[in-house]
Amino acid sequence: MPIDITMPALSPTMEEGKLAKWHVKEGDSVSSGDVIAEIETDKATMEVEAVDEGKIGKIMVAEGTDGVKVNAVIAVLLQEGEDASAVSSSGKAEEKAAPTATTEAPKPDAGTLMYDKGTDTTSSAPVDSKPSAQPGTPKPQKSEAPAGKVFASPLARRLAKEAGLDVASIAGSGPKGRVIKADIEAAKSGKGSAKAAPTAATAPGAGAPIAGGMSKQQVLAMFEEGTYELVPNDGMRKTVAARLTESKQTVPHFYLTVDCRIDALLSAREQINAQAPKNKEGKPAYKLSVNDFVMKAWAVALQRVPAANATWAGDSILYHKRSDVAVAVAVPGGLFTPVVKSADTKTLREISEEVKDLATRARNKKLAPHEYQGGATSVSNLGMFGIKHFSAVINPPHGTILAVGAGEERVFPDNGQVKIGQFMTVTLSCDHRAVDGALGAEVLGVFKGLIETPVMMLA
Repeated sequence: MPIDITMPALSPTMEEGKLAKWHVKEGDSVSSGDVIAEIETDKATMEVEAVDEGKIGKIMVAEGTDGVKVNAVIAVLLQEGEDASAVSSSGKAEEKAAPTATTEAPKPDAGTLMYDKGTDTTSSAPVDSKPSAQPGTPKPQKSEAPAGKVFASPLARRLAKEAGLDVASIAGSGPKGRVIKADIEAAKSGKGSAKAAPTAATAPGAGAPIAGGMSKQQVLAMFEEGTYELVPNDGMRKTVAARLTESKQTVPHFYLTVDCRIDALLSAREQINAQAPKNKEGKPAYKLSVNDFVMKAWAVALQRVPAANATWAGDSILYHKRSDVAVAVAVPGGLFTPVVKSADTKTLREISEEVKDLATRARNKKLAPHEYQGGATSVSNLGMFGIKHFSAVINPPHGTILAVGAGEERVFPDNGQVKIGQFMTVTLSCDHRAVDGALGAEVLGVFKGLIETPVMMLA
C-alpha cells in the first residue's frame, strides 16, 4: 500500500510552511535517511528525510508552494512491487493533498493598487456615453466596474477636475478599464473626447484611512507617481509583526536604565584579544566583542538574582534554573533570536564562538527550531550602529530583554574632580507580571557591577 509523505511540524507552533525545493522527482528510489525536500518556515529552512524506502510515486505539492498545512500529503511513496496505478487507486492521497502552487497575483501597474472591488475608489457619476478611442491613444480595456460607476486613479480624478473634464466620459486604458493620468492628458490634448464635469462629487471611501494614517486615495496617488514600491510581507515579517504586536498589547512593559562605566571591560577585552594565538595567516584564533561580555554578565546576574530569571505562564510563573540567553540577530526582512544555553557556565570565548555561529546560520536560515526557541530573556545590542539608548520590545514568552547602547567617552564628576571615562547605557525591559520593579532594579544593579568589574564574572 502506498505511503503518504506528509508536511512535517518543524516546531511546536508551526501550522504551515513552504515547500521550498524537491531533491527527488517522480520515479526516483529513496532509502531511509535520504534528503528528499527542503521545507521553509518563517524562521528556517530545514531538510526533510525519508523515513521509509521505496520509489516516489507521485509528488502532490509543487516546488515553491507556500501555505502547505502541517500533515498535508506532499508526496506518495510506493513500496516494492507497486506502480503508479496504486496511487490513484488508493484515493487516499488525493483526499488529503495540499494545494499545488498557487498562481502569483499580477503586480499592480502604474496607478493601480489591488484593493478589493468593494473598497475601490469609485465615482457615482452616471455614464452618459462611451466614446471610442482615437488613433494614437492607448487601447481601452474592458471595464469590470458596476453599471453607473467608473474606476479612476485619484491623480486622474484630480487632473480631470482641474481641467474641467468628466472622468466618466473618458475611455480608460489602465487595468480593468481604469482611467489613469495618460488618459486625462490625451483628453486635454484633444486626442480623446470628454464633456464638462458635473459639480463636485465625493468618491465614497476615498478618504478612509488605512495603515500609516494615509487615506487610500493618497496611497494610490503615490503609487501612480512612482514614489514608493509595494513589497508583500513574507512569513517572517508577518510573524515578527504578530508577535511584537501581541507583546506590546498584552505584556505590561516597564523600563529601567543605567549607565555602566566600561573602561575596565575594554582593558580586559584588549588584553584577552592580544593573547589570542595566531594561525598561519597571522589571524587571531578569536576576537572577543563587548557583546560577549554583556552576554556573560547578564547570564551571571540572572543566576545571582534567580527570581528575575522568570517568565509569565498565565496561572503561574516559571523560574528558570539555567541562564539561557537569546541574542537578537538582524536578518534581511526580520529578526532571529537564537539562544545561548547555560551562558553563565561558558567562557567568554565559548560565548563568542557560539554567537558567531548562530548568527551566521540565522542569516542563512539554517537554524533548527530548538536553537531559537526557549530561554527567559534576550539581549539586543544596537551599539555597533552608534545607537546611544533605546528600549527593546520583549520577545514573548520571555520575561525581560536587555537593550545595549554604544560605548562612548563622557565627562563625569568623581569626588569633586572632573574625569573622562567610557560609558555604555543599557535599558532593561521587564514584563511586570513576572518581574517587579524592585526585582528588575536588583538584577540590573548586579549586571552593572559585573560590567564595571569584569573580573567578578569569574568569582
